[in-house]
Amino acid sequence: MSGNATLSLIEQESPEVREGLLKLRRLILETAVETDGIGKIVETLKWGQPSYLTENPKSGTTIRIAKDGSELGDIALYVSCNTSLVSEWRGLFPDLIFGGDRSLHLSLTVPMPLPELRQMIRMALTYHSRKKSR
Repeated sequence: MSGNATLSLIEQESPEVREGLLKLRRLILETAVETDGIGKIVETLKWGQPSYLTENPKSGTTIRIAKDGSELGDIALYVSCNTSLVSEWRGLFPDLIFGGDRSLHLSLTVPMPLPELRQMIRMALTYHSRKKSR
């Protein structure tokens, strides 16, 4: 699967959700390019959701984005529940909405918290390399 498959899936969403997911996608790809040590990002589908993972080096954990199926928001950003990321994010950004140990939920009726999102994305894409250095 490639970026074309993920874009095709995103294009099937309503205009508002599509715009939000495309904004998250751009933010993930831009943050990866701007951050040292991340390397190549692979865009694929996992669990039927657009997914972004580090390939070489395997510095981070997979990030998935999707229309929010819960009542917590309109779109969501997911990471593995086996990481400590959402717990770390809750401590850093207590005003944001999190679901369990695996997700951040965003409402499309308010501006995206871009600085916070960039930091969370950077933390996810460097999760394994940061864990090794501890």
